[in-house]
Amino acid sequence: MVGIIGAMDEEVNVIKEKMTDVEITEKASMQFYKGKLNGKDAVIVRCGIGKVNAAICTQILIDLYNVDSVINTGIAGSLNPDVNIGDVVLATDALQHDMDATHFGYDLGVIPRMDISIFPADAELRKRAKEACEKVNPDISVFEGRVVSGDQFISDRYKKEFLVENFHGFCTEMEGAAIAHAAYLNHIPFLIVRAISDKADNSAIMDYSTFESKAIEHSVNLILEMI
Repeated sequence: MVGIIGAMDEEVNVIKEKMTDVEITEKASMQFYKGKLNGKDAVIVRCGIGKVNAAICTQILIDLYNVDSVINTGIAGSLNPDVNIGDVVLATDALQHDMDATHFGYDLGVIPRMDISIFPADAELRKRAKEACEKVNPDISVFEGRVVSGDQFISDRYKKEFLVENFHGFCTEMEGAAIAHAAYLNHIPFLIVRAISDKADNSAIMDYSTFESKAIEHSVNLILEMI
């Protein structure tokens, strides 16, 4: 069974509408939709915005539904000049850019007393997602690269430059690395799928509202084909 997580209703509602044999369970103020998606067993849930919501949601999927894998779908801001609005980024790995224990001698992004802070995504899931994206979204480009997450909406070019210089990410958002963290601790394969809604700079707020729905359409198309 696959678990599919989106932060916002807009990111999961279309997928929910495609499900059959649906059973809805509420836990931690989240509604988990279990059923069939294109004939496959799946659970779809809106986790809410931010890393804490995302991590709690992932743990529930693993504990309550014993999912075999977790896919996080949604939108993000581009950190790479080659990645344009509407394009899709598939995570090679993910880290939390707002983790800062440098006072104790750790590098930025390093989680103290953990063996790993950069969480690798599943290569097979990424391969399937790339093939699916190229099939159903032929008008855009699909990239494979690092996703950096933090409890911040990035809309400042100086902050963007900081993230690029320190973490070399392809895109930035607010949930993926927390889902990756929870999946890693539970030995569950994961993938983060991000369609680009803005450039994560001073134009981000304007671009986000303009291009959000189109970016979501690209990620939803990918997920449905991948399943």
